[in-house]
Amino acid sequence: MVRIKNAFAKFYLALIILFLYIPILVLIVLSFNSSRSRVVWEGFTFEWYVKLFSNQQILDALQTTLVLGLVSAAIATIIGVLAALGIQNMRKNGYSVVMSITNIPILNADIVTGIAMMLWFVKFLPLGFTSVLIAHITFGIPYVILSVMPKLRGMNVHIYEAARDLGAGSVYAFFKIVLPQIASGVVAGFFMALTMSMDDFVITYFTKGAGVNTLSTMIYGEIRKGIKPEMYALSTIIFAVILVILIIVNKMSANSEAEHMKDNVERVR
Repeated sequence: MVRIKNAFAKFYLALIILFLYIPILVLIVLSFNSSRSRVVWEGFTFEWYVKLFSNQQILDALQTTLVLGLVSAAIATIIGVLAALGIQNMRKNGYSVVMSITNIPILNADIVTGIAMMLWFVKFLPLGFTSVLIAHITFGIPYVILSVMPKLRGMNVHIYEAARDLGAGSVYAFFKIVLPQIASGVVAGFFMALTMSMDDFVITYFTKGAGVNTLSTMIYGEIRKGIKPEMYALSTIIFAVILVILIIVNKMSANSEAEHMKDNVERVR
């Protein structure tokens, strides 16, 4: 009976992975198809990758997407870490209220957030790159807070207090004591904010001005005419880059945890 359950669990997991990654696999295959058709294979080619780097419209949208994602994620990470530190030091009632408010942007429908921000920007700020940047920072902050909070709760506060008692300043103690202990949560929050920024369409669509295009809004505008095969190539490159980054980050995290465990064992001895 146990073997049957284990076999069923493995089959179920394989099925989920299959449904998740078959579309990506199809996209990768199409990026090497010499035909523009999505159903006919006419041979292997790198033509779409070559044309990708000569398509200025796609490159401009990619540049806007990357700049927007990196800048908004960096600012959201800084604000989110500072906010998490403040929330961690709140009393129980205030902590519960603020954490509930933090969850609202995540649970709220994107279209509601997008329209609300559009109305606010139309009243106080012209729509453009700045309005999109502020919008992305706003919805990225909660993801950073929720990534950092578990690390803060599991942190050994006595080390920080000991450093302060020994004369270390608050800023020095934060960078030398607190930040190393929550670094994995900070990195996770940054990448979460970056991913949400690059993936977002609805909020970007409602808050962008004329002449501002990200990859998501550009693809939406081309749906009626048909998606260019160059986009398959670009999506494949993005997937490969993200996969490599995830492998490197996970490897670094595993090495850091192993060193931490080794230090703890040596201290016990």
